[in-house]
Amino acid sequence: MRYTGKGNIKEYITKMFHLASKLRALKLDLFEDLLVHLVLVSLPTQFSQFEVNYNCHKETWSLNELITHCVHEEDRLKKEKAESAHLASTSIAKKKNKIKEAVDKAPQKKPGDLKNTSYFFCGVEGQKKKHCTNYHACAEKGLSEIR
Repeated sequence: MRYTGKGNIKEYITKMFHLASKLRALKLDLFEDLLVHLVLVSLPTQFSQFEVNYNCHKETWSLNELITHCVHEEDRLKKEKAESAHLASTSIAKKKNKIKEAVDKAPQKKPGDLKNTSYFFCGVEGQKKKHCTNYHACAEKGLSEIR
């Protein structure tokens, strides 16, 4: 038997303890600590932080304490789920629009377009290093400060 998240968690826990009382009638006695553990194991993954919190404490909870803590955790998860869904729906749409606008406004350069660029050694526009006469002249002289 597992809690699916539908309905109230308090009703689920009381149903589990009611089943345990039926087992007691059949002379199969389950201790309350074991029942608390079985309830915690049957909770869905959303309650994993709650389970870790329980395991960190050295004391064990009674039925009433377990119900109280589970109800508080269920309320916290419901509030968190509602807030995160709202934030995700508004912020993602805005980010996508900003990215699209930035891409549309960015100037597009062609890879072979060298007309507007100047060579770093002599400053001639569109010239490449292998065609630069000043660079080759300095290289033949052996100047080490060639950039």
